Amino acid sequence: MIFFGQHSIERALKEYVAHYYAERNHQGLDNQLIEPGEEVVCIAGKIEYRERLGGLLKYYYRDAA
Repeated sequence: MIFFGQHSIERALKEYVAHYYAERNHQGLDNQLIEPGEEVVCIAGKIEYRERLGGLLKYYYRDAA
């Protein structure tokens, strides 16, 4: 990644922290999310994904049926 100034670095860190706490499984917590969203409990529906940092980070989830 190439950063242009402090604002771009802060934005990238903010996106990464949001992904780390809400969208990334954690091995230390038995592969559970720290702050799971409402879409996590869905067991049926189309699989969607959310991108962060221009597609560098992706989060897959099921769309509500």
